[in-house]
Amino acid sequence: MKWFACAVFSLLACSAAATTPPELYTQGKYDAAKSAGIAQNDAAGFAVAARAALAAEMMREKPCLQCIRDIEDLARRAIAADSKLVDGQLYLAVALGYESRIIGPVAATSKGYATEASHHLDAALASAPDNGWVLAALGGWNIEIVRGGGATLARWMYGASAEDGLADFAKAFQAMPDNIVLRYQYALSLSAFDLTTYRRDVDDALNRASTGKPQTAYEVFAQGRARQLRDTLKKGDLTAYQALVHHDQGYP
Repeated sequence: MKWFACAVFSLLACSAAATTPPELYTQGKYDAAKSAGIAQNDAAGFAVAARAALAAEMMREKPCLQCIRDIEDLARRAIAADSKLVDGQLYLAVALGYESRIIGPVAATSKGYATEASHHLDAALASAPDNGWVLAALGGWNIEIVRGGGATLARWMYGASAEDGLADFAKAFQAMPDNIVLRYQYALSLSAFDLTTYRRDVDDALNRASTGKPQTAYEVFAQGRARQLRDTLKKGDLTAYQALVHHDQGYP
């Protein structure tokens, strides 16, 4: 089943960054941020390392399976050290989503990645029920599960629905109304799911992402991608637009 890798692509500005210098991530110095997080050698540090590695991976032109598995390892180390830390749970769920897109739906389903990701998202939500990143990740998870397997199978196997996904995104926007990355990822999710039905929402999300004020190096990158999507969609070249969506969602 095709499924999610969504909505936390600039990642949490988490309390874990309090020890490792947050400017390393903000400035896009991801290798240095990753190294500093690993050297910190605790749950927060491993989460910082996973965060930086995820940002670097999302900016890569072609996906790297081993890089994603390294991120999963860092997130699992964070969870092992502190299962209540939202970041570890969230980053592992996102990394599993990316790996699923690289290895394909059959392999991902056989490994139970959709269920495992849901478990980690539920754990993150239990620790931070009002966190915009977690809510957006849940929204993307629901929409991608429905996209991959259809509404009936998604509800029966995973308890997922498009309606729940839209509601989760709406809550995320209430929590973080000006966040560029959440709008960008919302546009990607809806474009892949049903562009015709949700065209107005996609246009709105891309416009917001294109005109917001970026706060980090990754947000600058995401805004550039959003602008390319917006301009391509305005030209009416839907084939080119969907190719961009496919690429930005992490498919090889």
